[in-house]
Amino acid sequence: MNRNDLRRVDFHLLVVFETLMHERSVTHAAEKLFLGQPAISAALARLRHLFNDPLFVRAGRTMEPTSRALEIYRHLHPALDSITQALSTTQAFDPFTSYSTFRIGLSDDVEFSLFPRLLRQLRYTAPNVTLVIRRANYLAMPDLLHSSDISLGVCCMRDLPADIRCKELRRAYPKVLRADTAPEPLSLETYCSRPHALVSFAGDLSGCIDTHLSKMGCRRKVILAVSDFSCLGALLSGTDIIATVPDYLAAALQTRDKLRTEDVPFEVPAFTLSLAWRSAQDNDPAEFWLRALVQSHFGNSVPPIVA
Repeated sequence: MNRNDLRRVDFHLLVVFETLMHERSVTHAAEKLFLGQPAISAALARLRHLFNDPLFVRAGRTMEPTSRALEIYRHLHPALDSITQALSTTQAFDPFTSYSTFRIGLSDDVEFSLFPRLLRQLRYTAPNVTLVIRRANYLAMPDLLHSSDISLGVCCMRDLPADIRCKELRRAYPKVLRADTAPEPLSLETYCSRPHALVSFAGDLSGCIDTHLSKMGCRRKVILAVSDFSCLGALLSGTDIIATVPDYLAAALQTRDKLRTEDVPFEVPAFTLSLAWRSAQDNDPAEFWLRALVQSHFGNSVPPIVA
């Protein structure tokens, strides 16, 4: 096929093909593209004729791509990224008049403690945009970005693929949350002997704090593991349980749930909260604006809200 042959190609079909590669389901692809299932089935039939290959075969409840489909996707995915980027650079973006929908992935600590401030700013500067927030952590972030379920994500990142850009937003330090009224700060011995609540996405009973304690020959007593940071205040209230959380989250929980915060009674390195996005969206004006807003409101230096 040469450039003149491209006139015969309906580029809508290529978007359907990419979505089917991500979703492996006609139903889910139809939902993602806001189309009916018959429209996706008809597009798949045309794709099969175009490439002279079945492309997807039924395997239980999913549709698995053929080897030909995998080869097509390997070339098509970066090409669609390039086309998207080329078209985006020609369009201006006015947040105040925009009706865009932005899909953002946030870890729950970020969603609870930092996102509300950004939302208030968005209601002033971009009153007509729509936000879709997806719960994400470092494990889920690459897949959510690659599938375009989100356009950017914020959490503590690890081992990102080469086509995903990452920018540090802030350095955060752990703080101890406690609900008891004992006036003295916790010593290392008391810290280890008190019952602990731990937030764990995978249901583990240990984390980075336990790694540092182990290096010191110490061990804490974790008696509760939950999957969500925002519930910690209610769980700690009226008990002697303590929790170790990021400083920005400790500040939000302290204000909402009338908890006390204090420094961890041993030296712990800071960790990094980062912003990630696909490199193909570097020059998209709308995404560039959104990334700048996230950086200004999620970073260590936060500007005042415009009223």
